[in-house]
Amino acid sequence: MKPRPRNKIIMEESIFKAYDVRGVYPEELDEEAAYKIGRAFVLFLRKPNPKIVLALDNRPSSALLFNELKRGILDQGGDVVEIGLTTTPVLYFVVGEYGYDGGIVITASHNPAQYNGLKFVRANAIPVSGESGLNEIKELVLKNDFYKPAKPGSVTDKDVLSDYVKSNRALERFNFKVIVDTANSVSGVVVPEMFAGIKTIHIFNHLDGTFPNHEPDPSKPENLRDLEQTVIKNKANLGVAFDGDGDRIIFIDEKGKPVPSDMILALMASILLRNKDNAHAKILYDVRCSNIVAETILSWGGTPVASRIGHSFIKAKMRQDDILFGGEYSGHFYHRQGFYCESPYFVLFEVLKEMKRSGKPISELIKPFQKYFQSGEINFRVDNPNEKIEKVREKYSDAFASRIDGLKLGFSDWWLLVRASNTEPLLRVIIEAKTKFLLQEKITEVTQVIRSLS
Repeated sequence: MKPRPRNKIIMEESIFKAYDVRGVYPEELDEEAAYKIGRAFVLFLRKPNPKIVLALDNRPSSALLFNELKRGILDQGGDVVEIGLTTTPVLYFVVGEYGYDGGIVITASHNPAQYNGLKFVRANAIPVSGESGLNEIKELVLKNDFYKPAKPGSVTDKDVLSDYVKSNRALERFNFKVIVDTANSVSGVVVPEMFAGIKTIHIFNHLDGTFPNHEPDPSKPENLRDLEQTVIKNKANLGVAFDGDGDRIIFIDEKGKPVPSDMILALMASILLRNKDNAHAKILYDVRCSNIVAETILSWGGTPVASRIGHSFIKAKMRQDDILFGGEYSGHFYHRQGFYCESPYFVLFEVLKEMKRSGKPISELIKPFQKYFQSGEINFRVDNPNEKIEKVREKYSDAFASRIDGLKLGFSDWWLLVRASNTEPLLRVIIEAKTKFLLQEKITEVTQVIRSLS
């Protein structure tokens, strides 16, 4: 076999990240790589003629990569179940609900249009990340030594949206006006059927994978401006934004203000734990979340479980410890009944039901949890981030320290989380304090400490 160029090998290796495959198309991720990944995934599953669910988002390059991925799976003897243009949670649902052997969705989630990628799951919608198989797939791709199977695979199409909607829709009706922003992304595919019967204004609903209005990343404040203004203009009860592949949901209250996702998590904990069927259940939160989350879980008789950041770690921990529900600061929410996967619509309808039951707007539901003041994530560009973390530890040597993810330092009236970025020479910092004055004081203090170390 003719040896491949060294730069091609380096390119293929670089697209494999901690949780998925991702890169700029076609400079980093191209059709040839997608084809090899398809063949490698079949071998990774170690099953004759595995049934693999395939989906894609609406980026300009997605169909091109999808076709070659599918061809690779078929050439290696895998059977393909096509579910078409849809969101990542729909793929998870289909793999888990119908007992397929695995699944891949072509998506770069919230990244700009020039990016694309692949997310993988095994049977039961268990994620395939670096530590649980992605490195093995990478080695198979780099080795590029695939055998010819006894027979090629086959292709079937499956219409799954109605089943997904039925598994998520609340049975009751809501007399609310909801504004939905899907940023021209594939998230818009699910909205019409999921919101049927609810007074909905769907902005940027036209599918356009170049994302002409704003990036499909609701964690950036500038990407929420149109949604906020539309909520206010239409006197809506609620606004929700989804990211590019539909696995994150961000809430906007009736005043047009974003609701932090850890406040939604605290609200969900109170809703779920007051149900006697969930008595003493475990609720998971990542280390960035406010102290109010753990306090709320405890106050309702539940067990709070702190976790490192990242969906593959969280899903594994939830399965291992039989955790009912979990959430991240970034807007990912996970539910045991949803195969421990992202369940944004479960959260949405639970919030709507609570608004209906209580007669309160979402701002009033969230108010009891707004006990502390938080900085949000602050980024510092530094050399040797991990060394700087140890210097921060030396500076605050009298604090209680936790190393679940990065370094979290706790005091009686404030805490600090500092961790290194996985992809850039950055320190990511979050500070929470009991008063606004103390928060500003500690932001200034910690900023000076980190800059003095740079």
